[in-house]
Amino acid sequence: MAAYDFDLFVIGGGSAGVRCGRIAAGYGARVAVAEARFWGGTCVNVGCVPKKIMVNAAEYGAWADDARAFGWDIAKGAHDFAALAAARDAEVTRLSAIYSRLLTNAGATVFDAHASFIDPHTLDVGGKRVTAERIVIATGGQTVKPLIPGADLGIDSDGVFLLKALPKRIAIVGSGYIAVEFAGVFRGLGSEVELIYRAERPLRGFDEDMRAALDEAMEADGIHQHRGETPEALERAGEALQLRLSSGRVIAADTVLFATGRVPNTATLGLEAAGVTVSATGAVVIDAEHATSQPHIFAIGDVTDRLNLTPMATAVGHALADTLFGKKPRRASYENVPTAVFSSPPIATVGLTEEEAAARGPVDIYLSRFTPLRHTISKRTRRTTMKLVVDQKTRRVLGAHMLGDDAAEIMQGIGIAVVMGATKEDFDRTIGIHPTAAEEFVTLRTRTREAGIPAPHGPAGAGAST
Repeated sequence: MAAYDFDLFVIGGGSAGVRCGRIAAGYGARVAVAEARFWGGTCVNVGCVPKKIMVNAAEYGAWADDARAFGWDIAKGAHDFAALAAARDAEVTRLSAIYSRLLTNAGATVFDAHASFIDPHTLDVGGKRVTAERIVIATGGQTVKPLIPGADLGIDSDGVFLLKALPKRIAIVGSGYIAVEFAGVFRGLGSEVELIYRAERPLRGFDEDMRAALDEAMEADGIHQHRGETPEALERAGEALQLRLSSGRVIAADTVLFATGRVPNTATLGLEAAGVTVSATGAVVIDAEHATSQPHIFAIGDVTDRLNLTPMATAVGHALADTLFGKKPRRASYENVPTAVFSSPPIATVGLTEEEAAARGPVDIYLSRFTPLRHTISKRTRRTTMKLVVDQKTRRVLGAHMLGDDAAEIMQGIGIAVVMGATKEDFDRTIGIHPTAAEEFVTLRTRTREAGIPAPHGPAGAGAST
């Protein structure tokens, strides 16, 4: 008899866990996967997919407004939020069901149950004792609200998908991916939007030119930004809510959305019983092979709090299955990972920001801002910003960044070039597709500025390379 019930047990049925389990099962491993909430995880159910559907819905209102400039006589009616929610939820249900079928079709055992550790090789799975030779933790993250009085009166990003009607006024606390995306969504659908955050600009950690461009775009769209503010308390006032800010200002809203971050979902896993080390924030500590403090227990995806992106988690899950069961040891690289923010307009990026690149040595910056052809006709205030960060010595393109329509679609192709190590001259000799915004990436000829120049008297000076 086998020493363990399974060769591999995966805790978590999101993108990372399902991919890892499915590929491992395809290699002949005896695999089980447990999911306590919903198959497909955050991305499919309360994240990327339903959010992108809502982003698409919001764009139609602007297109209807712009249509008259192109000769279309379109009467824009009221938005039917219930119809949108029904269509969105139907698609989410369809996709979620596919994830569990992928596992069963591959021969894996599926548990619709919570799993927690009893000891390093034993799990409690919905009250059943199960053993596994190897275990993968892929439980993702969960939302957190600020510790202020009345926080329970507000919703988190999961709660957005439970709304029955479009709020006339919504206050959104935060300035990361989720906050700016939903600010654009609700404004596009017709809500009055108040965006509250403690920084000077949205999207901390992104390239400064992209942050500035999004700040300007949100102002042009009528999103009211409250910079340098933090929430102090939330109270009910009749049918409305009142959010008190650190400045003493009070914002009235029908709905308050706290987009104030996520934390690794590890609290109920019993990791101490398995001897698995976590960080101060609850993230599972891993090595370069994604092994935990127990060499037979691994962790992948957002639960490690490394680069919290669905495609990254999926890639890591696949690589781990190849390594453990496919006799093809490999790692998924965390460098030059393309990503997008589906704000209004969207941002997409790959590689280093100007600030990151300049800290390593001198770089040339190529920057272009322009009104795309569509909006020279529509007269909508909606500009595009495109940027390349180029190493002065090697001429390699270290980073590419864009804010504007179709940024994510364009950046996927640019990402291939950056991952391959393309130089500025490679971009220059590529013929542009005309007329498109994308062609600007291969027609940027004039250097805007240089950054990261070493100080004349050694590396101690400002802007020194390191």
